[in-house]
Parts: sequence; structure tokens; C-alpha cells
Amino acid sequence: MSTIRRQSIISSVVIYIGFAVGLLNIYLFTKQGLFTDQQFGLYNAFIAIATSMMAFANLAMPAYIYKFFPYYHDHLPVKKNDMITWALTVSTIGYLFVIVAGIIFKGLVFRKYIEHSPEVVTYYNWIFVLGFGLTIYTVLEAYAWQWHRSILTNFLREVQWRLFTTIIILLFLFGVIRDFDLFIKCFSFSYPCIALMLFLYLVLTKKIHFTFRLSKVTRRFFKNILKLCSFIYAGSLIVIISQVFDSLVIGAVLTDALAKLAVYSVAQNISSIIQAPQRGIISASVAHLSKAWKDKRIATIQRIYQRSSINQLIFSCGLYVLIVINFIDAVNSFHLKESYLNGFYVFILLGATKIVDMGTGVNSQIIGTSTYWRFEMVSGMILLSLMLPLNYILTKQYDIVGTAFAGLISITIYNSIRIIFLWKKFHLFPFTLQSVYTLVLAGACFMICYFAFLNIHGFIGLIVRSIVICILYGAGTIYLRLSPDVAPVWSTIKKRMGFTP
Repeated sequence: MSTIRRQSIISSVVIYIGFAVGLLNIYLFTKQGLFTDQQFGLYNAFIAIATSMMAFANLAMPAYIYKFFPYYHDHLPVKKNDMITWALTVSTIGYLFVIVAGIIFKGLVFRKYIEHSPEVVTYYNWIFVLGFGLTIYTVLEAYAWQWHRSILTNFLREVQWRLFTTIIILLFLFGVIRDFDLFIKCFSFSYPCIALMLFLYLVLTKKIHFTFRLSKVTRRFFKNILKLCSFIYAGSLIVIISQVFDSLVIGAVLTDALAKLAVYSVAQNISSIIQAPQRGIISASVAHLSKAWKDKRIATIQRIYQRSSINQLIFSCGLYVLIVINFIDAVNSFHLKESYLNGFYVFILLGATKIVDMGTGVNSQIIGTSTYWRFEMVSGMILLSLMLPLNYILTKQYDIVGTAFAGLISITIYNSIRIIFLWKKFHLFPFTLQSVYTLVLAGACFMICYFAFLNIHGFIGLIVRSIVICILYGAGTIYLRLSPDVAPVWSTIKKRMGFTP
């Protein structure tokens, strides 16, 4: 568990640096007098649509790399390794199909967006530039992971990409980029830029060699590759669509859609801060889970399941309380547009969704590495069948609050089904009594700080409430021994700060 803990912490640090840059970007987008709500909404619509394009275009090439890279690496010299050649070629062909589909269905897209989001129609063609860069980067990222370059790829995706956005925002504010028309066109090259940077790095370090000659590995495993990619492609489409469908629905059905999407996206981006450690825990746990299944060590899987659950629950609840209690004061103190106060209840629901998803641990990875991996797609189909109609109905009925509520309902049912499945099949369960204590502790800290500092506002209120919540919640977590990983981390912190010999 110490390896998983260490890798998770390192990954989280890189990701949080990226989130810090992202929060700066959000501040610049939402500060009064800089960008309009429609412009910020268009920026987020670009990302959501480009992500959907990537999901359709990559044709499961990242999964192909994850699964079969060891076979290529162990049985072929580097110059005869044709894996990345076919991965990039297939993804490029997939993106050509996306472009063709975009041309064919252009009229339908225009009819859906022209009334509520006309800016999407205006810059429709530029979304394809952003989507292509994201598609190529995703494939290169998967390949770089196999060469143990995850820190670099995390930096490029989480930090460098956001820094690119920061730079063009500043150029826009200082008049170098003269208008928003040029700004959004420059932004469309953000993913192509980081894809090019990663590509050049892999070429210069001699990790990429192109050859169109079919290798013996490709010929031998072709049927297995085709079978895996076909199955994983369907599953990945389900996951990606479920992640961006809310933004697409808002853009298509609500009046003044881009302005409302801007508000929703602020709440969404802030709620994603809660979920950052999940990425590190997942990447650190998968290899251990695979080996534990291979060796039939159910006790090890149960330990990882419960540790991932309580660690993520502790972190998500603490951050959730910290953000909820400061949300309104932060909008006012940083002079953001008053319209972003409408994102408060959206954040409450989206943040609760993150807590549900994180608190249920690495159930997806446990199922995906077991012999019942097909159930991952089945549960994904259930999620999609719930989320699509609920998003559409509740968004039309209750605006962006309905969108967030639809996500909470869907994710809760989705994770409940997976918890029940793992309990029925393997008697694996994520929760303990400490899970209850964590929820009670978070609620108590919120109530104490809410009533104690009810009449203190502005930057003083933000600072005081944050400090007190961190002290109360941190002390409670240590005193109650909510997780076996808390004591080692706390001991390391004290040692680094010189409090222990």
C-alpha cells in the first residue's frame, strides 16, 4: 500500500498544480469586464464537443496500447515495433470519419444550436482542429505511459495545456490578440500544440519509430486486438459521452445557453478539484489489482477497495465542505460576475456527485481487471440509459440545477449497482464504520464554522473559515484514525517540517 500511497501523492501534486493554473484561467474568464458569459460558455462548449470527437475517433487505440505494449516491447526490436504506427494511423482514419460525419450532419447541428448557442455554429469548423489535437495526444499519452513517462504527460495535459490558455488570455487582455474571434481560433490549437510537444519528445528520445510493415506480433494477435478494441471502444464511448452530455444538452436546449453553460462550467471545474486524487489512486492501483486477481488474493483486493474508498471519501468530504462554505464569499470577494452565484446550488449537487463516485472506491478498476470485465460495459450502458433521458428532461424542467441533479441520480445508481455486483460475486465491500464517521465529521465541521463565522465576510471570512475547517477536520481525521494511511502521511509531514527527530 505504501507504493500506491506514494505514487498517488506525487500524481496529485502535479494535477493540483494544473488545477491552480485552471482556477486562474477561470478567474480571468469570469472577472467582471473581461469576457462575456457567452464567450466563456463557447470555450467550454469547444472542450465538451472536442472530447466527444476524440471518443469517436480514437477507435480504442489507447486500450490497444495498454494491453499489448508488453508483447511488442518484449518480442520486437524498437525499429521494427509497428504499434505506434498503427495506433496513430487508425486514430487519424477514425478522425477523418468524424470530419465526414461532421460535414454530413452539419445541418442538424446547426438547427440544434443556432437558436440557443449561435456562437457554436459560427466557429463550428475550428472545433475539429481542437478535437484532432486531443485525439492524437490521447494516443501518444497512452504510449508514453508504457515508457514510464506519466509525469511528463500529466504535466503536459494538466499544466502545459492550461498555461497555453493562460498565455492567450493574457495576450487578449493586453490587446496583442485584438478580438475574441482570434482568441478562440488560437485556443483551437492548444491540444495540437501539446500533442506536437509530446510527439517531438518521443521522437528525440528514440521511443517512436515508424514502420508500415506488419510485425509478427501484430499478425499473431490481430484477432485478439480486434476483439479487444471493438469491446473497449463501445465502453469508452459510453464513459466519455456520459461525462460531456450535460454540457451538450445545456448548449442545445436552454435559452441563453452559452451564458448558462459558463455558470455550469464554473461549478463543474470547481467540483473537479475534489476529484483530482482519484486519478492518482486509480493509476497507482491498477497494476496491484491485476496481480492480486492473477494470484487469487481476494483479501488484498478487499484491502485496496476499502483503502481507496475511505481515503477518497476523507479527501472529497473535506474539500467539499471547504468549498461550499466559501463559495458565495469567494464570488463576491474576487469580484466575479453576479451571475456566477447561480452556480452555488449546481456545485452542491456536482460536488455531492464527486463524493459518491470517489467514496465508492476503485470499483470500476476492480471489475475491469477481474474475469467479469464485461460487466463494466453493462454497468456503463445502464449509466448512459439513465443519464441521457434524465439530463434532457431535468434540464428542460429545472435549468442547470436539473442537469446537475440528473448527474447525481445517475452516478449514485451506477455505483450502487457496481457495489452490489462486487458484493454478490466476491463479497467485496468498500465501506466501514469509519466511512460513517467521516461523513459525520465533515457535517460537524461545516455546522461549527457556518454558525461561528456567520457574520464574517470578505477575504477575512474566507481565510478564517478555511483555517478553522482545516484544523478541525484534520485533527478529527487523525484523532478518529479514519484511515490506516493517515498516520504514515502525518508522520512524514511532521518529519519533513522538523517536528520530529
